[in-house]
Amino acid sequence: MNRDLPNGVMLNAYPDSIGGTLSDVVRMLEKPEFKDTFSLFYILPTFFNSDLDRGFSIIDYNLNPELVSRKHLDAFDKLNIRLKFDLVLNHLSVGSPQFQDMLKYGDESKYKDFFIDWNEFWRTHGELGAEGYVIPREDCLQMLFMRKPGLPILKVRFPDGTDRPYWNTFYQEVKHQRISPQDLAGIEGIGPDQAEEIAATVNAAIDARRAPAAIDLGRFSDYREDVISVVERKRSYLGQMDLNARSEGVWDFYDETLKKLRDYGATLIRLDAFAYLHKQPGMVNFFNKPGTWEYLERLKRIADKYGLVLLPEIHSEYGYGLHEEVAGNGFPIYDFFFPGLVIDALDRGKNEHLLRWIEELTQKGIKTVNMLGCHDGIPVLDLKGKDIGFSNEGLLSNEEIDAVIERILDRGGRVKNLYGPDGKKISYYQVNATFFSALGEDEQKLRLARAIQLFMPGIPQVWYLDLFAGKNDYEAADKGGTGGHKEINRTSLTMSDIEQGLAKPIVRDQLRLIRLRNISPAFNGKLEVMDTEAHRLHLKWENNGNTAILKADLRDYGFSVVHKDAAGEEEVLSYP
Repeated sequence: MNRDLPNGVMLNAYPDSIGGTLSDVVRMLEKPEFKDTFSLFYILPTFFNSDLDRGFSIIDYNLNPELVSRKHLDAFDKLNIRLKFDLVLNHLSVGSPQFQDMLKYGDESKYKDFFIDWNEFWRTHGELGAEGYVIPREDCLQMLFMRKPGLPILKVRFPDGTDRPYWNTFYQEVKHQRISPQDLAGIEGIGPDQAEEIAATVNAAIDARRAPAAIDLGRFSDYREDVISVVERKRSYLGQMDLNARSEGVWDFYDETLKKLRDYGATLIRLDAFAYLHKQPGMVNFFNKPGTWEYLERLKRIADKYGLVLLPEIHSEYGYGLHEEVAGNGFPIYDFFFPGLVIDALDRGKNEHLLRWIEELTQKGIKTVNMLGCHDGIPVLDLKGKDIGFSNEGLLSNEEIDAVIERILDRGGRVKNLYGPDGKKISYYQVNATFFSALGEDEQKLRLARAIQLFMPGIPQVWYLDLFAGKNDYEAADKGGTGGHKEINRTSLTMSDIEQGLAKPIVRDQLRLIRLRNISPAFNGKLEVMDTEAHRLHLKWENNGNTAILKADLRDYGFSVVHKDAAGEEEVLSYP
């Protein structure tokens, strides 16, 4: 199987990021201004049926009929644009058929082992606590890598009335629905008048968001157990439930899903949250080794069967070298280091950290997909060394990382942190901002950042909002609730916004640079980094007589691109 990454530039957007449905993205790409600009399109997972986390809580991998149809897939084929999709390895929505089957049939469900029973998992490595779930031993707790405060548990009500704790790394929400007097009709001793009064008491507590255990039934307290049972039966959930990769049913599901994605026209598959999949008591729950490698190899064999290239998505400190391990095992990686390095280089006017990274990529042959902005935040954790304190092992020092964060925050960005099992913050994670706003909304800096990206090794992935110089959307972030910080960089654009954007030099200039990168054979050749002063950048690509040269000044952000094809025809782009 040929595991080479496809060539060309990749667009990145949700199906409804442009206009309102995927048909509007097609309409945009059919415009003459977009001719030859993109060879790939990473469509984010609201392409599928989902209910949370803007697509990453997947119900099933069928097409979302509100946003997508088969004719859209045919349109991309005609545009010669290949597709990239997500396979969310670690979890599925509570709305998935598998989880709903477990809720309905409990111990009789064929999907009971599809998810991770927390108590069964930790049975020999902890003690059962008063709340009904096993509390792992302290040495085990210290190994857990948390994405939210507290233990990663969702209590699931089974049909027999028992609550079972299941592993839930990411989001969860439990809601209790209002009850009616008719719901209490089966309780012996409660007549219609009493049912009306009890239902009113219960519903007042539910409206006040009080837990069922805190409901005071007053003179009806003798019926408490039966009434609370009725309330709990009407419990509903939102959340992303971790999959049990020890179950062969889960692997059958992965196989079926990869085939389905292939049939949609996929070439690349991003393995979302793959590093959380392998879990073993007493070991870390993030990139557990060797288990994670065993899972990746098994996934690779399935992908080979369907002619797919897998792109594992991993956020980890540079100092731990996981990116190099993944690349060394034959996988392309996301270049989550690049965005922070570009901001650092442009804000300080220094090239040393960026050049060090380019040298590592080329010398070690690391294949990447790089980006400026994306659907998530601007990574900062990734740039760190291995130590918690001061370290020279990172791509930036801790002081330099802090400076990058502070500059983005001063420009309106917001921070996402990570937590330990005690609920305390242990690390920053990412900063949420549009890349344009992270650069201080300086159009010339954005032009140069895009040019540098297009001259980097790997596939350039372009976030739709960056292309149109989108600014921080504070209103959306404030309204977004949990995870609302991400909405700062997800503003949907109307077709009118697209037309207005195409009239702007910053958009036309980016498209011109993208087109050059997308079609020139020079970028399929060898990259040479020229010696320059510390505030300059000089990169040259060459392949069979085709050359592309970038010369940039990191202080004043001026740059030029000179392209010459094999026939000697030259094109010069200069900004400003």
